[in-house]
Amino acid sequence: MQPDDTTASVLRSVGVAEDRIAAVAPLAGGTFNAVTRVTLTDGSDWVVKIPPPTTDGTLMSYERDLLVNEVEFYTCAGESAAAPRVLHSQLDPDAPTGPYVIMSACPGRPWYDIAGAAGDRVLSDAEERRLRNELGRIVARLHSVTGPGGFGYPSRALGPLAPTWRQAFTAMTDAVLADADTYSARLPRPAASIRALIAAASPVLDDVTRPALVHFDLWQGNLLVDGEPGARTIGGIIDGERMFWGDPVADFVSLALFANMEEDEDFLAGYGSEQPLVFDASVRLRLALYRCHLYLIMLVETVPRRAPQEHLDRVWKEVGPQLESALGDVESALRARD
Repeated sequence: MQPDDTTASVLRSVGVAEDRIAAVAPLAGGTFNAVTRVTLTDGSDWVVKIPPPTTDGTLMSYERDLLVNEVEFYTCAGESAAAPRVLHSQLDPDAPTGPYVIMSACPGRPWYDIAGAAGDRVLSDAEERRLRNELGRIVARLHSVTGPGGFGYPSRALGPLAPTWRQAFTAMTDAVLADADTYSARLPRPAASIRALIAAASPVLDDVTRPALVHFDLWQGNLLVDGEPGARTIGGIIDGERMFWGDPVADFVSLALFANMEEDEDFLAGYGSEQPLVFDASVRLRLALYRCHLYLIMLVETVPRRAPQEHLDRVWKEVGPQLESALGDVESALRARD
């Protein structure tokens, strides 16, 4: 199989002609960029990621220049966090090839694929617990990385990095709610009501004073697991395009998407072995705010993605009640503070 014209053009721009390409395999599972695994004749395995054309009405506000975020994440995460290495990147949208990033391929398969497979590929309880502990240690090392002096998206899709986390998160959530209005997305409460509630709770964000490296998409599709049964390890953390500099607690939302992070004893034991974590009132309120933010994104993005009605209905059924629950948790926390 030969690469498509766009991928071939990107490869030629970094000096890789077609006679150096041994194999090409499109990678499934992503919902935004085109991702291709390329094996070269010298045995090197690369992953080429190319964003779709920027078209008004198909992107959320924060999704502009996502590859800038991804390159930042891999560059700052380093090998200690099992992240790919950036080999080549072009982030200028006006370049002849358009933007792209070429990175090293991490070993393994998506965690959800292994956990849901048949036969001897199903993870045992003991192995699942061991991997959660290892993941906790890796994520804690990610969170030990401090940003370059501001909070928010490196892409500056919503403006320059902000001096405080409260300013950055308010801009991030306001942008999602503005998108909800633009796309007439279905929400369990009016956008103005949600905005007011988040604003009322926003003083708690001032408890965050260090811009940590936050992936914000650590579901099992972005966690690669490598090795044989009984000896598996985390092979890589991928798809860092939605990262930001902010509160490390925000990563706990996707790590326990519809569950209670405080009940994940194995992950928390691994995390705590690297850095301390206490679920106090501040952390719980901030976590509720970040749940609101992620669930809002999940509901709103279905509209510009032009998802079929069946998918829209499924997302609403799964995510709508979760957003309402998170909003209720914010309200409860505010009442407890009064």
